[in-house]
Amino acid sequence: MITRTELENARKRARLLLKKTGISLSPKELELIEVADFGLGKLEETGAEILGLVNTEKVAVKLIVLFPNQTLPEHKHPGIENYPGKEEAIRCEWGALYVYGPGEPTLNPKGHPPEQRIHTYTMWHEYILYPGEQIIFPPNTLHWFQAGPDGAVCWSFSTKAVDLLDIFSDPEIQRRTVIADG
Repeated sequence: MITRTELENARKRARLLLKKTGISLSPKELELIEVADFGLGKLEETGAEILGLVNTEKVAVKLIVLFPNQTLPEHKHPGIENYPGKEEAIRCEWGALYVYGPGEPTLNPKGHPPEQRIHTYTMWHEYILYPGEQIIFPPNTLHWFQAGPDGAVCWSFSTKAVDLLDIFSDPEIQRRTVIADG
């Protein structure tokens, strides 16, 4: 749970990082930034600021802003009925992004999830993305990512997004953000 003040402050910070990218975004779009704390109430460590730009039956486009060292927790995009799940390309636009997925674990990875939640992270094959670099994850593939020390902005290009149905490795994660007065 986060307060309304925390929500607005996070949106302001996200807008500042988005401005650094030089991407043209309308004032109306910038008002729609979703702030996700994943139900842990520790937005600075675990969270994401997400601007959904397109989400049709076939394609979705988002900008994901991560504050310095902020982690988007380990998750996968499962299939639903006749839909095999979201295939997703993560493309770095600004900053450094540490991305983890299946493969041989990386010795001494740059990313470090929050210490009290590290037991819920199982993917340790590291990809370090800088602006213009990307990785694609097939549907139903566990992955997570973390911003570098200056923060990061990345694109998510994918098939249809049904984010509220994502499956997180951490059983305490709640995808829907709860806003408290204050």
